Amino acid sequence: MSPATVGVNSAAAVIARKLKALEVDRVFGLCGGHIMPIWMRLDAEGIRIIDVRDERAAVYMAHAYGELSGKPGVALVTAGPGVTNAMTGIANAHVSRAPVMILSGVPPRPQLSRGALQDLDHVGMVKGITRFALTVHEATQVPRAMNQAWAMALGDSGGEPGPVFLDFPTDTLRVDISPAEQGDEHARPIARGEIHADPTLVSEAADLILHARRPLVIGGRGARAAKAELEEFLAASGAVFLDTGECKGVLADDHPGLVNAMRATAMGEADLVITLGRKLDFQLAYGSPAVFSAARWLRIADNVAELQDNRRGAVELLASPRLALRALTAAGRGRASSVDRAWRDRLCTGHAERSAKLAKDMATAGDGSDGRMHPNRLLAGVQRAIGDDAVVVADGGDFLAFARVGIRCGTYLDPGPLGCIGVGTSFGIGAALACPQRTVAVLTGDGAFGFNAMEIDTAVRHGVPVLVVVANNGAWQIEVHDQTTTHGKVVGTRLQHADHAAMARAFGAHGERVESAEQLPLAIERAMAAIKSGQPALLDVLVSGEPMSSDARSGLAWVPDLQAIAAWDDAERQWRAGTTRIGIVK
Repeated sequence: MSPATVGVNSAAAVIARKLKALEVDRVFGLCGGHIMPIWMRLDAEGIRIIDVRDERAAVYMAHAYGELSGKPGVALVTAGPGVTNAMTGIANAHVSRAPVMILSGVPPRPQLSRGALQDLDHVGMVKGITRFALTVHEATQVPRAMNQAWAMALGDSGGEPGPVFLDFPTDTLRVDISPAEQGDEHARPIARGEIHADPTLVSEAADLILHARRPLVIGGRGARAAKAELEEFLAASGAVFLDTGECKGVLADDHPGLVNAMRATAMGEADLVITLGRKLDFQLAYGSPAVFSAARWLRIADNVAELQDNRRGAVELLASPRLALRALTAAGRGRASSVDRAWRDRLCTGHAERSAKLAKDMATAGDGSDGRMHPNRLLAGVQRAIGDDAVVVADGGDFLAFARVGIRCGTYLDPGPLGCIGVGTSFGIGAALACPQRTVAVLTGDGAFGFNAMEIDTAVRHGVPVLVVVANNGAWQIEVHDQTTTHGKVVGTRLQHADHAAMARAFGAHGERVESAEQLPLAIERAMAAIKSGQPALLDVLVSGEPMSSDARSGLAWVPDLQAIAAWDDAERQWRAGTTRIGIVK
């Protein structure tokens, strides 16, 4: 039976045309009855649909696509379990402040709240993890709702960017909207305006900078679109720069102002800390004086949430970071800097020396006692192949920590502060579609890969040339308490070294298992040739489970366990009592 027609003036058609006017060229989704009218009209408008294997993956792909394309990514998920499946992706976009629009459907209006198939209060569920959530019951309200949601996703008017959610009763989607009610103004693209900094506050901030002896800039999402302005500001002010996962790659690893490898020293000794669109979350010790000593703060962001969390600034500039940096550079022109050059040189030289030593050590890292390759040896081999300007997606627990410290790239994505492992393959597909001229490499642990491994099938079907490298150490351990013994003996079990390459080949991707360092160079060469031909490739590399990343050694792991949290709380209590000082380990 063929589906009922959906008219060219239907609400579904208006949604599709609105997305096209907003320059949306693809939508990520999984088909379902409640969204079929939208699906059909997207196809009619020539908007490409990337159909996935799980709704969570659809939102992950839209997340990565939105971060790299400069406009919200769009996900289309069906009602009920379609929305519940998507919620982890929505929550991750919410915490990461990623612009995503999620569209869904609900049963026809006469059937709502009567036990219809897949009838759930979607808006009630997602309201706490979205910037805007609404069920649009009236067809004539569709254009206005689409405009409002799009603007909220971008963070217009000083709000945080992030996910937005709209759903529509299926009968509403089929209702025709008269051309007069569609409104020409709703068909125009929405241009996001930039926010200029208040000149008085710029002057105050410039004075702070000019009198600082040890100024440190910490980058967040606000640094991504400010590369040129950031470089000019660092050169003019003499400040040093510390990137984070939100902006890794914005400056080249050999930039003269970069001090990543001296993270603990820079944070502890800075007398002025300047944040660029960066929240002071657990990754930055919440801005605690126990870590940042007596530093003053200059907060710069285009939204209040990134301007005033945890530590208030001596000056707070609500402005687009690139415009704020440009204004600060101009305000300081011709004035003498107070920067302690010896301090700056010590940090920059230390970063360069440590980075060079790390690169050398990675390339020569020996095998573990189990005969398996060191994770750093794997990363060094991948680095040689992909170069320094690739898009890198890091995923997993400890392997992510190795990659975050050791890999160089032009653009970087990872699970973000929610610690949402399992994003890797989906992020990689979204990134490769957003950046078709760049190499995209997913570096993932085997446990994290398992969350969305089926999306290799999606990459094959849509011809997405993404490189997926699985560091396979089978190291996830499950504690099984044997209750037959007096003390409940713990029996440790490990994941098997499953052959992920065989799975990739079964889907039609290039797949190879690598069991030794000697096999790695040629395997990478063949994988790179595959993605250059337009085919996704997966390398399943057996690595040793013995090495520990710096995160694991310091107790500040990507996902802190209860002992690490307790240790942090105890250290901060001791600092407040004046008995100790907290240190951050790089």
